[in-house]
Amino acid sequence: MSSSRNTTYKYCFCFRRRFRGALTEPPEDIKREFERWAENGVMGVDGLHRFLCEFQGEEKTSKEEAQYILDRFKHHNVFRKGFNLDTFFRYLFGEDNPPLSPSLGVHQDMTAPLSHYYIHTGHNSYLTGNQLNSDCSDVPIIKALKRGVRVVELDMWPNATNDNVHILHGRTLTAPVELIKCLRSIKEHAFSASPYPVVITLEDHLTPDLQAKVAEMVHETFGDILFYPESDCLQEFPSPEQLKHRIIISTKPPKEFLESKSFKEDGPKVGKEADEEAWGKEVTDLKVGPVSDVTVHLKNEHDQGEFNHDEENHEDGDHKLHQRLAPEYKQLIAIHAGKQKGGVKDWLKVDPSKVKRLSLSEVELEKIAITYGTDLVRFTQRNLLRVYPKGTRVNSSNYNPLIGWMHGAQMVAFNMQGFGRSLWLMHGMFRANGGCGYVKKPDFLLKTDSNTEVFDPQKHFPVKKTLRVRVYMGDGWHLDFRRTHFDAYSPPDFYARVGIAGVPDDTIMKKTRTIEDNWTPVWDEEFTFPLTVPELALLRIEVHEYDMSEKDDFAGQTCLPITELRSGIRAVPLCDRKGEKLKSVKLLMRFEFV
Repeated sequence: MSSSRNTTYKYCFCFRRRFRGALTEPPEDIKREFERWAENGVMGVDGLHRFLCEFQGEEKTSKEEAQYILDRFKHHNVFRKGFNLDTFFRYLFGEDNPPLSPSLGVHQDMTAPLSHYYIHTGHNSYLTGNQLNSDCSDVPIIKALKRGVRVVELDMWPNATNDNVHILHGRTLTAPVELIKCLRSIKEHAFSASPYPVVITLEDHLTPDLQAKVAEMVHETFGDILFYPESDCLQEFPSPEQLKHRIIISTKPPKEFLESKSFKEDGPKVGKEADEEAWGKEVTDLKVGPVSDVTVHLKNEHDQGEFNHDEENHEDGDHKLHQRLAPEYKQLIAIHAGKQKGGVKDWLKVDPSKVKRLSLSEVELEKIAITYGTDLVRFTQRNLLRVYPKGTRVNSSNYNPLIGWMHGAQMVAFNMQGFGRSLWLMHGMFRANGGCGYVKKPDFLLKTDSNTEVFDPQKHFPVKKTLRVRVYMGDGWHLDFRRTHFDAYSPPDFYARVGIAGVPDDTIMKKTRTIEDNWTPVWDEEFTFPLTVPELALLRIEVHEYDMSEKDDFAGQTCLPITELRSGIRAVPLCDRKGEKLKSVKLLMRFEFV
């Protein structure tokens, strides 16, 4: 053996990435169910029909429909007369077995007044990003309408030469878009996702001359599809069915600027000053200020009203601006908005001779709900309540929509261009009723019988039903993500979070264990959720990838309305952060109602 002092040794350190193949073994529950309904290893049309009716809870399924399912999977199956275990598993974990019925479509009663429905509502619908300096465009309006949003908000301001109307977030650095462009896009796309009415809420900062110009634009753009009430004030709102393929304008009638007795020569009260008068105590909303004050005001987390120029924040308006009126503009307004002069009790008075729309910020709603919860519910039985984000949400974040929904608020206005858990809940709610943008409120929020007690959201109720959820497994990440997306050197470590969003007593989140180093995790864990108000409950599902040193990676989410959740074993597609469906990622789950 010879050696040399001049020998140079080179060492190579290699990291071996461990990637397991996709798991194809069905869970034990599925094996048992297959054996239960199959004969001699084959599940024929009779066995599948019984499985669908008795186990999956699809009592109305016919044998012809069961045969259709078998026929769709013939190319996967060596048995031409029925499913084998592998094909049965493919069916259960495939697109033909979703958690919400694809055949239901619009199935709720659509002949009640508008006030009886939750309505998919946008806030500052023209913004492409944040509330402070993003561009204004018709593109986010189009996207929202295609998703089924039924209420679009436009903030109208004079252009630099005061001869045209721009849409922008006033007193910020947002780049404007012309009103006419937004109107034309609304007309083109209003009914692409739903035939039910689109409401345009206008925030008006215009002179009478420009109001008249707006009226001309609206007439020319929408023509016969524009809805006009028979009288100045509606005694009751029409139904979504009556208003199919119609456009409805909602804002504060200009005449109220002159009729209001609160005008003074030094201008109206707005922001904090107006709120203090209404509440009779100190509140934290600030007066609307110039752009130069932005950075100062944002330092205070309690500054609520800085960028919210909704018509209700400055409802008395600029009386000097409205010395003259544009009657043709006033005639456009089908849904009148405004607060009664005085305090909260006055705002929430129910007038049997007319209906209206009231707007509250999320902060106002939270405060009012503490003392006037049943008054809110009573008000929303006939009238419309719109809730909008507080002014400090400059990043276009959102708030908990359940607070508004449990008090009967129909228009819980959201920044649709943002994303996050609150927006996921909004998407979940409006997956119901065929995704048409209108969801019937529960009966207990609609009862107007004098002998019936008004629903009180602050009360505790007994458990009405219990949802049992089993999370079997997940798959599809290896198809939708790069191999190194979650971890550069090994497969991901997935865990699932499952829970309920609803009234406070029902709201909870639970978590599975983490499955290490597997693109197809098998958890096979069960969770139980007692529900006191299932009519307002949403099932929340999230998957994350555990990261020891950094924040856990997001791996998919969805929210589903409990009222339309199908029992049985279901394949649950997951969505990305913005709510768009991922191509392949889904969970295999079982739902049981006790």
